Amino acid sequence: MLSLGGLGAGHSVNELNWKMAQQPMPRAHPLPRVAAVIPAYRAGASVWAVVSAIGPEVERIYVIDDACPDGSGDIVEAKLAGERVVVLRNPRNLGVGGAVKCGYGAAYADGMDIIVKLDADGQMDAAAIPNLIAPLIDGEADYAKGNRLAHRRRTGAVQAPNSGRPMPTTRRLGNNLASFLHKAITGYWNILDPANGFTAIHRAALGAVDLPAVADCYFFETDMLFQLNLAEAVVTDVQLPARYADEVSSLRIRDVIWRYPLLALRRCIARVWIKYFLDDFNVASLEIIAGLPLLAVGSALGFYAWMEALQSGTPATAGTVMFAALPIIIGFQLLLSAIGYDVARVPTVPLSARTKR
Repeated sequence: MLSLGGLGAGHSVNELNWKMAQQPMPRAHPLPRVAAVIPAYRAGASVWAVVSAIGPEVERIYVIDDACPDGSGDIVEAKLAGERVVVLRNPRNLGVGGAVKCGYGAAYADGMDIIVKLDADGQMDAAAIPNLIAPLIDGEADYAKGNRLAHRRRTGAVQAPNSGRPMPTTRRLGNNLASFLHKAITGYWNILDPANGFTAIHRAALGAVDLPAVADCYFFETDMLFQLNLAEAVVTDVQLPARYADEVSSLRIRDVIWRYPLLALRRCIARVWIKYFLDDFNVASLEIIAGLPLLAVGSALGFYAWMEALQSGTPATAGTVMFAALPIIIGFQLLLSAIGYDVARVPTVPLSARTKR
């Protein structure tokens, strides 16, 4: 149990609640080997603080200097490099995904059981790592990710003291919309905030995914979920606070605004093709086969009738309208049913549990 005497009279109730929430529960089995992977690019001013804030639950820390012009790796190496902190260097900038994959590979080769990924900009609270890895330790999930979107007043969550500004409202709304789209891409309809980079992965799940095929760019988090879904891994959300201060993101919107939609569409089509036609064929497969053509044909007929009515000045008859509307309605209902089937197929048995059988 957490001792209250060490808090002192100057600590607020909010700080007490936060520390109690962060206190890990006693466990009947030994803790696994935990590693942390930190990709670093233009993070010379913050990476040192991030590394030094990581608690003793993490056995080894891998800092990946992704050809950082600030010399992030040199900064860490000068102050903390040793048996616990390992600095890896990419000869050229590979992007956040490429850097994380480098760290994943090193941690996997060193026999780590759980690998946490957090960014070097300080937005992710290292004190929350015990909460993040708890579902993996308890055998409830293969992959855990932070969720910044749960509203504090609705969930009763306590924000960490001195945690900086909460997520801006405009960013929250954008993430909510992106979350819905990412659910269709990844197949994990049970999660929010899919682009959150504060994650933990079990060794069994890391060994089951096609890691080289995962995108090296900022599409990495979504692509990782896509690969995990193909491997039937269990993914869970962990409500964690985000901290927004004066960090400057290296993400350039103009570089991804055209690339992301194409990548997302390709992954969505690939997941449906693999899971409903190559690896399996079920009622949802039939609904997709029937629903898509009906929706397309009905839309084409409706557009043709509308253009013809505009050109002739004569309104379309009720029969013409129904002839176009009926395929649209049936096709839409079939696709909704297929989506419902996909929602019900979210993996529930962790890979780590299956490998023990």
